[in-house]
Amino acid sequence: MARYTGPVCRLCRRERTKLFLKGERCFTLKCPVSENSDRQTRAFPPGMHGRDRQRQGSEYLTQLREKQKARRIYGLLEKQFRNLYEEASRRPGITGTNLLQFLETRLDNVAYRAGWGASRAQARQFVRHGHVTVNAKRVTIPSFRVRPGDVVTLKVATRENFNVKRNLDIMDRSVPGWLEKGEDGFAVTVRVVPQREQIDESIREQLIVELYSK
Repeated sequence: MARYTGPVCRLCRRERTKLFLKGERCFTLKCPVSENSDRQTRAFPPGMHGRDRQRQGSEYLTQLREKQKARRIYGLLEKQFRNLYEEASRRPGITGTNLLQFLETRLDNVAYRAGWGASRAQARQFVRHGHVTVNAKRVTIPSFRVRPGDVVTLKVATRENFNVKRNLDIMDRSVPGWLEKGEDGFAVTVRVVPQREQIDESIREQLIVELYSK
């Protein structure tokens, strides 16, 4: 399966905002885009021309950067993201909200929201390796879309995993309102489809819709 395998901190530098792609490290001073960072001198876009990318962007560039930010936050490649947008545009309702709902209800994102993974990449790995079940059935597809009433559970053997226990103890990430925690945090039930106000990612989805509508 195709995926991005390069350095992820450069993605945050390119978008000039925290994308929280490395879990605990993103909350330390080692983050290059963190306030009071000891690497604040690198808080510019990566690459040999990064320092020159300080000019005022065009409307198209603003829309493109917003799309790239959303795609990188959820860890999707361009084709995956475009297909998801086209599905969202065919669905009744607000296209931008539909898109965010599709992204949030991915199984790897639910595992991340439950606090099992320090990052979405780590949560995606748990899913791929068969550590997560949906309604007591093992699902190894990160893009699997959960529905209201589904119960997502971490396998009993995986609950003793050092990384899982550390993430639940240290990350202290609150479960969003559209999920209900159970079994001491090792299971979550999908209560409802998340509404826009329940999605805390700072994404301006209307810019993405405008970009793809051109």
